[in-house]
Amino acid sequence: MPTEQELTAALGVSRTVVREAVAVLRAEGLVETRQGVGAFVVRDVQRRPFRIDPDGLRSIPEVVQVMELRTGVEVEAASLAAERASVGSRRRIASALSAIDAALGRGASAIDEDFAFHQAIAAATENPHFMRFLEFLGRFLIPRQSVRVGLKSGKELRSYLERIQAEHRAIATAIEGADVGGARRAMRRHLLGSRQRYQRLAEQSGQTAGLPIRAEERV
Repeated sequence: MPTEQELTAALGVSRTVVREAVAVLRAEGLVETRQGVGAFVVRDVQRRPFRIDPDGLRSIPEVVQVMELRTGVEVEAASLAAERASVGSRRRIASALSAIDAALGRGASAIDEDFAFHQAIAAATENPHFMRFLEFLGRFLIPRQSVRVGLKSGKELRSYLERIQAEHRAIATAIEGADVGGARRAMRRHLLGSRQRYQRLAEQSGQTAGLPIRAEERV
């Protein structure tokens, strides 16, 4: 690629703008930088890292698609956590669960605390890739702001959050008891339940195109 100075002159922008643009291209896996040499277009674009475009999550159906991805990973994470969790890991999961209770008691949505609970389970697998995957998903993991749109009152939202927390508690109990099958079922029930709730919101808002509800997911 041209040097920073050449790009600045050709595009009429500052060096800061050029550096930020190159950083975005690097994050996309389209460009690689070599210290002291410069930036180069990647030859094999098929090696681009997996990512989720935040601009592609503007509707409930798109959120549901991310939740389907979560299901495939987190069900296995829960079963591995039940099998491998150390005493310390179990304590961290219990602490994360208590933090959600405390947040709900303050009248908060507990979005950060919810994320921390799922992270604690991922960490308990003793496989760092589960944790990295959840860190990558980041703010896409708990898209609770979408739910607020479909709930009509604070009481309705409170009931929804308490139902979610009961599901969390079932997962934590299974992991604490080293119940591998139970942890798998509890996490699957939790994530399928969440998907169903979002799909019902999609039905209410007419955004269900392309997202059929399979028989096993109907309640």
